[in-house]
Formats: sequence, structure tokens, C-alpha cells
Amino acid sequence: MAEIRNSRQRAALLEELRSRKDHPSAEMLYDALKKEHPHMSLGTVYRNLALLTELGEIKKIPCGDGSERYDGFTGPHDHFVCRICGRVMDVDAQPADTAPGYAAVLSGIGEVESHSLIFYGICRECKEKAGK
Repeated sequence: MAEIRNSRQRAALLEELRSRKDHPSAEMLYDALKKEHPHMSLGTVYRNLALLTELGEIKKIPCGDGSERYDGFTGPHDHFVCRICGRVMDVDAQPADTAPGYAAVLSGIGEVESHSLIFYGICRECKEKAGK
């Protein structure tokens, strides 16, 4: 890959994303940044998100409906996506046998460097609203 030039807009985007826990979309990030960076376009946000994902600086989370959200925390954790409200939440607990079990199976295929597990369903809040 060619040398990547540092960019104030990319740095601002990464800082904004890492300061949030709500797993924002590109549009949400654009809305948050456009006041401080009036020359930043939505296209610039998308290009920089793609680059930051490729570089492993952020995670892209497919939401199952064609939309994507982004996570500035790249440490080991999984996600839950609510199919009703669209909220994306971190799942920090790892079942004790899942990751080692998969690693053992995959060791014959190649070396596991990371994984991504996304649960899709209905969050507690949406389930409670539906029950009322």
C-alpha cells in the first residue's frame, strides 16, 4: 500500500468515533463533524471510514439491513444489533468455549488473527415496548 498522508479531517473523524459508544453511521459522524469542519463532505467521511477500516483502526459493523455502523474500539468484543430500533451494542462477554473452540478448528485452515461475531435480534427495550 502506498504511504498514507495524515489528514486533519481523518484525525477528527477517528477522534469523534473513538469518543462515542453508540456505534454511529457515516451520516451520524458527518452530522457531528460538519460544524467544526464545514469543508468536509459526506463522501470524505465514507472514504476515510473505508481507509480506517482497511488499516484496522476501526471496525465496520454490518447491520443486516444494508446499513453499516462503525466502532472506534477494536479490542476483542462482539456486537448485538436490534432489528427494531437499529441500535448496536457491545457484547463484552465471550462464552468460554466459543473462541478457543473455533481457533482449534481453524488452526488447520490458517492462523486466526481476529474474529467478528454479530448477534441480530430485539433489544430488551424494544421487547418491553412491544409487550405493553
